[in-house]
Amino acid sequence: MKKLYAVIALALAFGAGAALSAPIRDWQDIDAANKQVNAALHEVTRIRAANHSDTGGHLEKAEQHLKNAMNELDLAIETARKAK
Repeated sequence: MKKLYAVIALALAFGAGAALSAPIRDWQDIDAANKQVNAALHEVTRIRAANHSDTGGHLEKAEQHLKNAMNELDLAIETARKAK
């Protein structure tokens, strides 16, 4: 189970790093990062539904953090669109 969490964390870190490593040109770059966070959220939700062992609330916390990240990225996209 610990390996599964490590793989999820690595995937999230890789996706976020790849999305944020290039300079942001416009709101579409932020939208691409938002799509990656959304995919991670769906994966965590799927894992939570399939997981029958106690995770100490950590998957729920990860899910909430991903939802917060999506909300912040949505706000960033909206702000960037208005700035153009």
